[in-house]
Amino acid sequence: MKKEIWGAVVSVKKQWWLKVNTKAFRTGPLDGAVFPHIAKVSYTVNGIEYVKRKWIGAGRPVPQVGSAVKVLYEEDAPAKAEVQF
Repeated sequence: MKKEIWGAVVSVKKQWWLKVNTKAFRTGPLDGAVFPHIAKVSYTVNGIEYVKRKWIGAGRPVPQVGSAVKVLYEEDAPAKAEVQF
């Protein structure tokens, strides 16, 4: 059975090594470039704190550090959770 809990965004890092170009013709190396991010989310279940990493695709909205996000987890295995932004 899945349960829902609120977690907090601990960190957000831009993945500079994967550039996605959005323009066919660019005037500079970063003109029209967007980058994916990796966010770390911390949540607590039964007094144990877990940290989950979530890949955020290029061009998607990125949450701010400290913001609350929804975490869905299995009651039997809280370490295997799904983070929803």
